[in-house]
Amino acid sequence: MHLRISSGLLLIAVCFDAAASDLYVAINRYRAGESNCAVVKQLPSLKPQAALERVARDLARGNNLDQSLKSARYRATRSSFLSIRGDGVGTQAEVMLANRSYCRQLQDFAMTEVGIYLDARQVWIVMAAPFAPLPGVSGQSAGQRVIDLVNQARAMPRNCGSRAFNAARPVRWNDALAQASRLHSEDMARYNYFSHTGHDGSDPAQRVEHAGYRYRITGENIAGGQMNPEDAMAGWVKSAEHCANLMNPDFTEMGAAVAVDPESEMGVYWTQVFGTPR
Repeated sequence: MHLRISSGLLLIAVCFDAAASDLYVAINRYRAGESNCAVVKQLPSLKPQAALERVARDLARGNNLDQSLKSARYRATRSSFLSIRGDGVGTQAEVMLANRSYCRQLQDFAMTEVGIYLDARQVWIVMAAPFAPLPGVSGQSAGQRVIDLVNQARAMPRNCGSRAFNAARPVRWNDALAQASRLHSEDMARYNYFSHTGHDGSDPAQRVEHAGYRYRITGENIAGGQMNPEDAMAGWVKSAEHCANLMNPDFTEMGAAVAVDPESEMGVYWTQVFGTPR
């Protein structure tokens, strides 16, 4: 008797696995414009993701989306879910999702991955865009973009809080300041913190000296969580103290760098270091 029950449970599980596989295909058909979901532009197909299947299962068990994503160790820049409940929904989910009321969620252009959980009485669909800085947000290309944005900002007068600054001469790239920036960004990402004080207790001036830069004056800006140089720069300009560093006419050189660690709290860490040599 025990063996017959186990076989029955296995058969049910296989049936729902097949239904879930069919549902993945159906969702992408609906994103392509089939059924009642007309599209105005081409949408990327959603890729099944095992971590999001775990998220969908946890949602079915009563957890919230943020908790479930964290438990599955899935970092998303954007996420959403939809659920349908009722007797027999597990076998009718494909037909029910063809209803026009679900089209808007299913056709979110930003989403690229999907996970499904279903049983006889419910279906949960989780869609997400995984954490991914924009292409080019790495190495010297990111730092060079930051210095270009800094020099654009310095090219015109601006107020930094209550302080008024005239336009300032552009700063030039310095490899030692870039190294100090890179090491601090990597340190923040690796040890999961956000501070001008390094994991080893160092301050910005000490890090500049350690990189071999003999300075007359120096200053540091940091930012965390921004996915591209433009967003990091926008945050610095809005902050009175960071803006003052950007506009300081006494600075003549700069380096900048970014580090990425999806397992850290902020994910992306930016550092820019200004200086004037002796």
